[in-house]
Amino acid sequence: MAKPSLRASVEGLNTAKQKLKIVDITQKKLGEEIGCSRQPLTNFFKGEAISQELFIKICDRLNLDWQIIAGLKTSVTAQKNRIYSSLDRDRIVSELPSDSYDLTQFSFSAVTQPEGNLDDLVAKLRSQVRPSIQEQCGTMRILDMSHPVEINDIYTNVNILEKITGRRHKRLEQLLSKCESEDFERFGLGNVESEKISGLEAVKKYQKLIILGKPGAGKTTFLKHLAVQCVQGNFEVERVPIFVNLKSFAESANKPSLLEYIAAEVASYTPTVNLTETYSQDFAAVLQMGKGLILLDGLDEVRSEDSERLIKEIREFSQQFRHNHFAITCRIAAWEYTFEKFTEVEVADFDRTQVKAFARQWFKNKQVSVEVFWRHLTENSRLEQLTASPLLLTLVCLAFEESGYFPDSRSELYKEGIDALLKKWDAKRGIQRDRVYKKLSQQRKED
Repeated sequence: MAKPSLRASVEGLNTAKQKLKIVDITQKKLGEEIGCSRQPLTNFFKGEAISQELFIKICDRLNLDWQIIAGLKTSVTAQKNRIYSSLDRDRIVSELPSDSYDLTQFSFSAVTQPEGNLDDLVAKLRSQVRPSIQEQCGTMRILDMSHPVEINDIYTNVNILEKITGRRHKRLEQLLSKCESEDFERFGLGNVESEKISGLEAVKKYQKLIILGKPGAGKTTFLKHLAVQCVQGNFEVERVPIFVNLKSFAESANKPSLLEYIAAEVASYTPTVNLTETYSQDFAAVLQMGKGLILLDGLDEVRSEDSERLIKEIREFSQQFRHNHFAITCRIAAWEYTFEKFTEVEVADFDRTQVKAFARQWFKNKQVSVEVFWRHLTENSRLEQLTASPLLLTLVCLAFEESGYFPDSRSELYKEGIDALLKKWDAKRGIQRDRVYKKLSQQRKED
């Protein structure tokens, strides 16, 4: 007596192929996990009949209903698609970029379709990501702040250098022309100038960005600001903002794909249970249409043992959903990768205007006035040089807020600054670095 066999329906096959991409597993790995040889898997993904037992195992591993994949019953999604008007369906196809994926690789039945049109789905997801964006990005707490502050209350506009500082070339006479006698040990390097554009302008100008910067340059704050501004309707209102802390993603249990992780994060802020797969489908649909603003923070904060998998995941994700806008942050000293199609830029140091704007926000409604702070700061040019770094500017503001003046010994404040850069900044966020300068002791770094 012949064993019962099953084959995937056309819709079921498209759904299975899409799910294989979402869970980020190869056919070879899938076969190893379910104890299956190569041929039955090849036949399954060709739409040919295989044994019912293996058919069910494949569907179970992909978290799919085998009866729906075999066409033995109708999914809720398929029922929605019947209601979904052909006019709207044709409109969405027409909105796909001309070089988009072959539509046979992206089935409308593989994702939950909006009940009206693409704009409705974008609006729906923007509303659904708001709680997670507000929780992750709405506030910040730096160093010894007594309590978190709203990002909008402390954020200062960021400028971007389109040419990385370490890759600029200056002739000796150009450096000497900027070098003053009292600052000869700096050899004019602090005055190297470059064209700047605003951070928001850079994100609009370049579809895919690598944002590099020194420790405490404001990279994470900038990315959080982008996410909040987007979800509040002040920036890129036609896109769905997605903020991912790459360290948290890399260390997450069960090693999900980036799409699965994003969906699970959003679902965790939704009272209704078991919505992760629904969100995966919704995000896949919106990202396939290029409607995402994907913000990936802290590439340098990922452990070395996780970096290879993470880099591979980002490369594949940014290729699969290549029509979206991407921004990835990383410390400039730790940057050792290459992502094709991405433009590398650098966060510029704060200038005087930005320092004053930050201080005005910081001392608003405080006992110490910004005018007093600014007077003391501008009377001390060496101390003012520290404030080009947002992290050290925060340290200077904290120190002044406590006493209403700066310590007589600048070395104490400098020591605090070094301690913040080398120890506190990472320690307070639970980051352990083992790739950059790993053979340099703490004392040697301080020296």
